[in-house]
Amino acid sequence: MSNLLEYKGYLGSVVYSNADETFHGCIVGINDRITYDGDSVKKLKQDFIAAVDDYIDCCIEIGKEPETPFIGRINIQVAPDLHRKAIGFSVSTNRTLDETVEEALTRFVG
Repeated sequence: MSNLLEYKGYLGSVVYSNADETFHGCIVGINDRITYDGDSVKKLKQDFIAAVDDYIDCCIEIGKEPETPFIGRINIQVAPDLHRKAIGFSVSTNRTLDETVEEALTRFVG
């Protein structure tokens, strides 16, 4: 089973609680905290879809733009030596640091 659900561009985590014998999760990649749960995978998926739809509807109702997950901006911290090496590699291959990091991520995660 995948640890992620996807609907309308939103991703949701999947966690199983052995103590409660239920599944739960939250929408990832946005600042708002949206959670869902279910006592079966089918119910978890249904509640996730309902949570995404409710989030979008609620945002529209209050005049707030729903957060768009994964806008393509990542703020990361790395060891200074790795940062220096990445800049050196980027300069030596006539690329920006962003291009280098994007290529490395693409190779790593596909």
